[in-house]
Amino acid sequence: MTVNYDQEYKLLSPIMEAKVKLDLIEQHVIDFVRKLRADKKLRQEDIAYIIGVKASFIGNVENLSNPAKYNLKHINVFADHFGLSPKDFLPPVALMNSPGKKEDKK
Repeated sequence: MTVNYDQEYKLLSPIMEAKVKLDLIEQHVIDFVRKLRADKKLRQEDIAYIIGVKASFIGNVENLSNPAKYNLKHINVFADHFGLSPKDFLPPVALMNSPGKKEDKK
């Protein structure tokens, strides 16, 4: 499965202005899993079962005002379950929030 960056990120740009500021790579993974879920006609509960978490966690991840996000272990389990590579969940190139600037660490 591939994500068309030109179309996907133009559509999602207003969403990224949510209360919680996610890095572009975090948003990419969330969008990839959400699209995978929709394509496979799965519910949040189904995705939660696959990675061994409560359905509320998936809701929190998909709610952009919540800081919850998938980790590498989740990506690895998704990849195994769907017959994909973990790298399929990541963009083909680095996604930087502010090119040339270091992120503030809090």
